[in-house]
This record gives sequence, C-alpha cells and structure tokens, in this order.
Amino acid sequence: MTVTLAEVAEACGLSPSTVSRALSDPGRVSAQTRDKVQRVARELGYTPNRVARSLSMGRTGTIGLIVPDVANPFFPPIIKAVQARAARKDLAVVLADTDERAADELDRARVLAKQVDGLIMVSPRSSEARIAEIVRLGPVVFVNRQVPGAPTVIIDNADGIRQAVEHLVALGHRHIGYLAGPRRSWSNQQRTAAIEEACAQLGTELTVFGPFEPQVQAGVQAADLLHGSPVTAVIAYDDLIALGVMARLAERGQSVGRDLSVIGIDDSPLSGVAYPTLTSIHVPGAEAGATAVDLLLDVIDGTHEGGGTPLAELETYLVVRSSTGPAPERR
Repeated sequence: MTVTLAEVAEACGLSPSTVSRALSDPGRVSAQTRDKVQRVARELGYTPNRVARSLSMGRTGTIGLIVPDVANPFFPPIIKAVQARAARKDLAVVLADTDERAADELDRARVLAKQVDGLIMVSPRSSEARIAEIVRLGPVVFVNRQVPGAPTVIIDNADGIRQAVEHLVALGHRHIGYLAGPRRSWSNQQRTAAIEEACAQLGTELTVFGPFEPQVQAGVQAADLLHGSPVTAVIAYDDLIALGVMARLAERGQSVGRDLSVIGIDDSPLSGVAYPTLTSIHVPGAEAGATAVDLLLDVIDGTHEGGGTPLAELETYLVVRSSTGPAPERR
C-alpha cells in the first residue's frame, strides 16, 4: 500500500502542512522537525508524489517564465537558474519567449496564467498599463524591472556602471559614449541615468547614441556612428552590442583597447572568449533567477515575512579584460 502524507504526519505527531514543508522545502522548518519528518518518512517508505500533492492543494505544480529573447546571452543563466531552483522545489517550468515583441507579453502571460501557479517576468518591455494587467492575472514576480506593489528582483546597475566610468577616467578618457538599449527597456533607463550621474560626478563628457536593439548587428551600426566622433571609449547597453562594435572596428583595421575602449554589460560567457576579451559589467543573472523562484513561492504560499511587497536587490561589478586601455591622447 502507498504511504500517504497524512500517515507520515500522524506518525510524527505533526500537521500535514508542516510535514509537507519539511519534505518539499526543509529550509522553512527547524532542523529538529526536518530530521524527524525525514526519518519517519524513510521508515514508512513514503515517496513524495508531486502531482498528487499539487492536486490536493489545488495547484498545478508548475510555474511560468517569460523572457524577451532566449537567444540573448543575458537570459540563459536566468533560465537555467529558475529551472534548477524549481526542480529543487519539485516544480516544473514552462518557458515562453516574446522575441522582443512587447505587444506579445500580455498575451503570453494570459495564456500561461491559466496553466501555472505563478509567473516570473524577466525584463518585460510592456507599458505600465499592460504591466498592471499582468499583475492582476495572479501571483507574479518581476525580474530586472521595478513594478510598484509587485514582488521584484532588482539588478542595481549603479555600482557596476560607476566602476566602469571610474576605470575609463583612470585610463585618461575624458569623452565617453553610451550605446543605449531599447527605448522601452526599463533597465536601459536605469543604466542611462547611472551613466549620466557617474560622468557628471567624475567630470567626464558623455554622448548618448541610439537607441539600439540588443543585437550584434546593432553594435556594427553603432560603430559606424562612432566613426569620427570625439569619444575615446564606449559603454554598451549589453555585451552583444559591444561585440558588434568590436567586430566592426576589426573590419576597419582599428585596435580595440587602443583606438577605442569598449565596455559591455552582462559579463556573458561570450565576453571571456571574444578577441580581445571584453571588459564587462557583471550582472548576477543566475542569482536573480533563483531569487525570483523563492519570492514567487513565498507569494504563492503566503509565507513572505517582514511585511510589505517582497523586494530583492542584487549588485553589479566591473570585470576588467583586454578591450579597455589608455585614452589615445595619453600615448
């Protein structure tokens, strides 16, 4: 006969909900309770059944994840972290890609919300009105976009960007360019503001180019705009744009890091294998994905502690490689 969760709870002298937490999320109970429940479960031969447990609680045992573009190297670490964290919680993940079409986000969310217990929206591009509609669909956590009144995982660009500007100033650069990302991108707005503030504080001139889509080809186009510009260094919205700039400079026979210094944002795996290797601002994508799952489960279970809307803020930092060097006038 199959041993049920209720039988384990009775043998432990605990409630079924406590036993369920001890088995599915042991970090939420005391070590003594966890050890007792796990020991009794082993002795009775109890095997967790995710489907049965989910049905008994009126849940699907599945969460939805929506990203703008799975091909962009910024998103795979987040996706993998969400899947890994969800698997540890005995949950499945349904992934949707909007292909950078903001108009599709609400439709994707509506479809998934009927099939899952909650949603994780990463870097959504939608308007505030559409975001509000998504919030009303059910439990949802946003990553890389702050939504008032909604659980959010924020990636703070300010520290990493300030480090990047300080790095360039120390190398003698006095005129920096920013290659802006999509106009509808919340993170681009934050990065633009952070670069403007850092340049103003450090007395460095700034020119903003763009907006550009987060694609290598956009970086190629940006490099053409930079031709003849007084800037001696650029910070790109992401690594893909930065790599496109580097490719175009190489086609022209120019030296990255000598004729023009280039910094990306994301610190994707591509940044370490490019030639020359790309100086980039590290964005903690994997940590953001895992944190988003934890926040979403707290919202679904109603176990968020501390009051108020759940908010997690993660920091960025600069990783220096070969694509930055002394300003040309210093040589």
